[in-house]
Amino acid sequence: MTLEQRVRHRLRTDPDIEITGFETLPGGHSGLTYRVTTTGPEFVVKAVPEGRRPVGRHDMLRQARVMRALAGTDVPVPRIVAVDDAEPAWFAMEFVTGESLEPVLDDPAVEPTLAAARMRRAAEVLPRLHAVDPGSVPGAETALTPADELARWARTLGAVPPELVAGGERLLDLLGRTIPEPVPPTLVHGDYRLGNIIAAGTEPVALIDWEIWSAGDPRVELGWFLVFADGTNFPEVGRIVRGLPDPAELVERYRAGGPQLPDLPWFDALGRLKMAAIMGHNLRRHREGRHHDPDQEKLPATIDRLIETGTALLAG
Repeated sequence: MTLEQRVRHRLRTDPDIEITGFETLPGGHSGLTYRVTTTGPEFVVKAVPEGRRPVGRHDMLRQARVMRALAGTDVPVPRIVAVDDAEPAWFAMEFVTGESLEPVLDDPAVEPTLAAARMRRAAEVLPRLHAVDPGSVPGAETALTPADELARWARTLGAVPPELVAGGERLLDLLGRTIPEPVPPTLVHGDYRLGNIIAAGTEPVALIDWEIWSAGDPRVELGWFLVFADGTNFPEVGRIVRGLPDPAELVERYRAGGPQLPDLPWFDALGRLKMAAIMGHNLRRHREGRHHDPDQEKLPATIDRLIETGTALLAG
């Protein structure tokens, strides 16, 4: 059977509900994503691309596993309605109505007051995820330390021609000199930001795209989130959104009066290095003709800005 046939067969559980549509959704960089319409509820299906091995970002069963584990917690996740482990594996989840837009990067632009409110709420919701015991989720047994994270992103940066990430080696060296001691590991999403949160108005109603979840240091996740709080980090590719909360406010909302978070500038700088390395990788692929996209030529100014500001956080 084709994937569509398998989905139709598996989701046809209610004789009063008829499946009326099966269409590809845009995005889905780490898998195929479909919207399934019916005469009743709607669903989203994520599947392993044909011919790809179900590992890493393509491991759909692992994504479904963490969302099922979080279903009984305060972390807002879509409800999983079906999992099929036959190759190519897929899972179906409820379709959640709302917007998932990164205010400083995505189109259409989000009204500034709404964008600021969503960012504040995202900072307040993130501790719910980090309060979940990673040992309660199968597959989260090995936790990444700050040293592990730095080594991982050093490899990514090292695969990019140095001229595309000028200054990256200095930032990497500064990070390597003062690697923080790890704190007790938590469950981390891996790409926590407004672009991966479906919001209904100001309220986060679903955290999506769980391709790279793991156990790890919560400060790594917080540092990544802060990168997206300032449109000046993204010249030529982003926008300035007036009135967004500054990093200090977001950190305080995350802490909610709890203990101080040591070494946060280090994690903020790491987040900038990560984004610079990702963009450098994308620019390299474009220039090598592996993924032609003229918009990638807008990236150098942002890469430079991220490396410069990351270095400034540590050089002082």
